[in-house]
Amino acid sequence: MTMLIDQATHLRSLAEQRQRASVIAITSGKGGVGKSNIAVNLAIKMTEAGKQVVLLDADLGLANADVLCNIDLPCNLSHVIARKKDLRDVMVQGPGGFSLIGGASGLARMADLTEGDRQRLVAALDELEERFDVILIDTGAGISPNVLSFARAADHVLVVTTPEPPAITDAYAVIKVLSRDGLERRVSLLVNQARSIAEARLVHDRIAKVARQFLGVTIYDAGYVPHDEQVSQSVRKRVPFLIANPRCSASICLSQLAVRLEQGVAAGIYSGGFFDRMGRWFRK
Repeated sequence: MTMLIDQATHLRSLAEQRQRASVIAITSGKGGVGKSNIAVNLAIKMTEAGKQVVLLDADLGLANADVLCNIDLPCNLSHVIARKKDLRDVMVQGPGGFSLIGGASGLARMADLTEGDRQRLVAALDELEERFDVILIDTGAGISPNVLSFARAADHVLVVTTPEPPAITDAYAVIKVLSRDGLERRVSLLVNQARSIAEARLVHDRIAKVARQFLGVTIYDAGYVPHDEQVSQSVRKRVPFLIANPRCSASICLSQLAVRLEQGVAAGIYSGGFFDRMGRWFRK
């Protein structure tokens, strides 16, 4: 009897220790670097690998993940905040089987929301950690409070840039602002639209060196996605490139990115739930 009780206690303990969802915030210093396209295709690849994945389009002003997926959203996150819909009412299935929560429009700055609105947002999203293995957050671009609130609370922040000087400068600005809170977090850099692997490595090494020297932080190498005409064609057709052409160079590099992120998140350092942490940031 004692042995049965001990086994039952052990099973309950295992259930209580169920691993929470891994959370990856995908952000950028400036718009137009392909951040949302990366987020959508990453959601598809991780779903293909057997994960339960949800993509939250957290750009509350210029959300476009639904456009890239060719989905007409009757409702979005703004309806949840306004208490007109529940989260399950606005969640739709994206191409490849992942779940998509469309971003709101006209709510560009989180500061425009009341404290009650923010609490409702956190409460609504909290249930995601129990339902999914991976939560991908497609943040807005820049260093607004909305962007930082999601990025600061994630397990892993993926900063997307292109090789263009303005994009590189703005990517470093995001990293710099994130480093100011003094918390350890895993941050990696993805160079999108690179003309070669050598160019991508040069961009990463440049940002990583400056971040290490002046900020004291490590920027991991998430790899690159090459400039690929298949990507542009897919965007115009509103079909994710991983589905339209799974063997193109961009799709191959995207698959490698998924593996790198999975390994990075597995080494995550945070404790507690993502949306619990996000709630604390919103209250600051």
